[in-house]
Amino acid sequence: MTDTIEAPIASTLSTDYVERARTVAQVVEREADSIEAGATITTAVYEALVEQELFWLLVPSEFGGGGKGIVESLKVIEEISRADGSTGWALMANAFSTGVAVGFMNDTGAREMFDGPSRGITAGMIMPTGKGIRVDGGYRVTGRFQFGSGSAHASWIGAGFVVHDDAGNPVLDANGGPDCRIAFVPRTDVEFLGNWNVMGMVGTGSYDYLVEDVFVPDTFTMETFSTVPVRPEPVYKLGLLGIGVGGHAPVALGIATRALEEVVKIGSKKQRPGYDGPVGESQLFLRDFAKKEALLQAARAYVYQAHGDAEETARRGEEITDEQRARLRQVTTWVQEVAGEIVEFAHRWAGSQAIRNPSALGRCSRDIAVATQHMLVDQISLVDAAKAIVPSYDK
Repeated sequence: MTDTIEAPIASTLSTDYVERARTVAQVVEREADSIEAGATITTAVYEALVEQELFWLLVPSEFGGGGKGIVESLKVIEEISRADGSTGWALMANAFSTGVAVGFMNDTGAREMFDGPSRGITAGMIMPTGKGIRVDGGYRVTGRFQFGSGSAHASWIGAGFVVHDDAGNPVLDANGGPDCRIAFVPRTDVEFLGNWNVMGMVGTGSYDYLVEDVFVPDTFTMETFSTVPVRPEPVYKLGLLGIGVGGHAPVALGIATRALEEVVKIGSKKQRPGYDGPVGESQLFLRDFAKKEALLQAARAYVYQAHGDAEETARRGEEITDEQRARLRQVTTWVQEVAGEIVEFAHRWAGSQAIRNPSALGRCSRDIAVATQHMLVDQISLVDAAKAIVPSYDK
């Protein structure tokens, strides 16, 4: 699935990327069990994503991409995640890292990777867990990396590293911290370990992989924590982490939505002792459903409001404030908790139909259990976010 990708004829595609996502979601739903069984997206899903050009929705139109902003991109991921959490997560990893590479890497490298009729797809671990020795014209990068989500169909693999000198000492940046960068390595220079053996998000194919003393030219590297893009599009003003972290929110929203859909379907027919009719018509169920559905609506509204506000600030040519950046972290972590509560509610009311495979609701339960464990949505992020939000209430 990593052959040269020829761009579809644009005139045959909808200009609405969310509508494109709904088209792909129909294929994803049919393939969801096979995706989980194979621990990566199927060929049919890959081809649908390529046909609808969803891998490149955040790539500027100048490069032949969608040139979409953060809000529409998040909505695309939510649609795919409703069909299958693993596929939504993998697409998020591919599309958002691909967009980030274009926005923050130098123009020469970005054009070689993504411009023209054949376009790259990226994946991989961008956090600096590897080591890069500075040499003439680039770096020699080595490391073992985890969580290469979407790597089975990616042509370029990200490898985060700390720069070291010839003596093996970490190089410090202007602020006195480690100089951290991301290298993009051709998949032919990467060894995949095939060890993705997990209980949820199985279809993401988040394999471990090795990069052994690979020379990476400067043109294929970028700063890890930069908030200063090389491209002018407003979306990139959110910063590398602002974009990357935000992508987790719509995955949770999509899984939670699907869980409610499934429990309503199951509850309309499910009979249990002690209930006068189907459990889905009981007052106990309806009360809890109303509360969980309200939580979902509130979480969704805040996700899109927070990201829309930050992007609009950038569009006006203004600096995104610390409070706005904090709210992006706050809402992304909070929505994981909300989705976890909603899926648990649906799982409880579905009874044995949530535990017998194949079960879309069972898959939702497994997937959200894994999604909430990601380090970027750890509870400490709420503590960090609060430091910039609390002052707004100090009147």
